[in-house]
Amino acid sequence: MVSSLAMKVDRTAGEDSPANTQRVHQSISARHTQIKICGFTRARDAIAACECGVDAIGLVFYPPSSRNIDVEKAAEILQALPPFVAVTGLFLNAEKSLIDKVLQKVPLSLLQFHGAETAEFCQSFDRPYIKSVAMKSVVDVREYAEQFTQARGFLLDSNSEGAAGGSGETFDWGLVPTDFPAPLVLAGGLGIDNVYEAVSQVRPAAVDVSSGVESGKGLKDHAMMQNFIQKVRAADSAINQSGAGDQ
Repeated sequence: MVSSLAMKVDRTAGEDSPANTQRVHQSISARHTQIKICGFTRARDAIAACECGVDAIGLVFYPPSSRNIDVEKAAEILQALPPFVAVTGLFLNAEKSLIDKVLQKVPLSLLQFHGAETAEFCQSFDRPYIKSVAMKSVVDVREYAEQFTQARGFLLDSNSEGAAGGSGETFDWGLVPTDFPAPLVLAGGLGIDNVYEAVSQVRPAAVDVSSGVESGKGLKDHAMMQNFIQKVRAADSAINQSGAGDQ
């Protein structure tokens, strides 16, 4: 749709003109960082996030977490969402029976494995998944990722291996590999004050925030969510204007 709109705008130049071809290329390659907000516990917060323009919401199914929710609450949140918003379920070293129970009642778009799960385990649910990388423990991200050939992407978080995210701490963004073969999701301590810089420096496929837009554990602040999303879009716009959208 973007490319056809660009063609329509430039009809006067001729469909095959160099100027038109350049506009189409720029439209296709324009940066659009996807945004996931994780740790919802209330349907009204998830609805507000969607109205602000979030691409995905995350639900936590990890009992020790203050953002953990049960299956019934998760189903309630999903039923309140508009179409075309992805819903991710976060699990950390969960039993297969728990994940199966969740999937029976909550049609998650994507699974997010945050612990020491094996590739075989991650693939056993016949559902797309992403794998978290504990950046305070993993030395070589590329080597770690080679174990998970079916992963749709990798979420780089500031936690140590075996620990949950949502700590509000960042990690050294200089550790993020460049020219990585799979989409990278940047997480860990992101918020209104640093997400513009994060997107500008790292150029991730997506960003993931939880505590950075909260007024309390699991309680999302609607104004903070809107501000966070605006900061990401502002960074995208600056990158696109510089002509480096797909770099």
